[in-house]
Amino acid sequence: MAERFYCPTVTGERAVLEGSEAHHLIHVMRAAAGDHVIVFDGQGHEYLCKVEKISRRDATLKVLERRTVERELPFSLTVAAPLPKGDRQRVLLEKLTELGVTRFVPLVTERTVVRPEKDVVARLTRIVIEASKQCGRNRLMMVAEPESWSSFLEAVDPTAAKYLAHPVESGERERLEAFQKGTLLADKKQESVPIVIAVGPEGGFTDAEVEAARTRGWHLLDLGPRILRVETAAIALAALFGTSHQVTRWA
Repeated sequence: MAERFYCPTVTGERAVLEGSEAHHLIHVMRAAAGDHVIVFDGQGHEYLCKVEKISRRDATLKVLERRTVERELPFSLTVAAPLPKGDRQRVLLEKLTELGVTRFVPLVTERTVVRPEKDVVARLTRIVIEASKQCGRNRLMMVAEPESWSSFLEAVDPTAAKYLAHPVESGERERLEAFQKGTLLADKKQESVPIVIAVGPEGGFTDAEVEAARTRGWHLLDLGPRILRVETAAIALAALFGTSHQVTRWA
């Protein structure tokens, strides 16, 4: 695959790269006039382009071919989780993007450790763009504004299949093996059914937060005897839901 660049506005036969994308093309890749690259707009389209003109701060590309290439899941997959500390945020966003997650919601719960800063959406979206360039997605995973647990519960689509990662008593445990057998993936047979996954903070959801979800029809998922970090649990569940469609469609 040719080197990929993000340009949200491709007009007619031209695309102009600016900012960090222009820097990547000009100073990192050291592109020259006549070189061919792939540009994607984040809305599902990609373009085969030829570098036409380079200046110090931007680059003009000529569009040679427009393609609609769909590499998305056949259903909407939302992951909501508090942000972990430091570089673990990058790992979380990169892997969710690679796994095809549709939307990520930074949660603020009672035990949240990292409080989202003002520019969190822009910063996380930049990570999504970089990951999309690498993995070949032409649609950006949406990064939503941070939400409190209560407001998130109120806003979730009532028709969605909803799963909450939380340790439960052995008598009602729904382990990952159940997913692999297909018992809890019945909703996915209907590709129009959206799926929502929620993961708690380092200290877990409070009893009141869990009960608020259960009264709204959320399924509790026990992920086993080991304590998982926020990003590990979120990535594991996204991988399970995001890849099981490809696995089961061939069964």
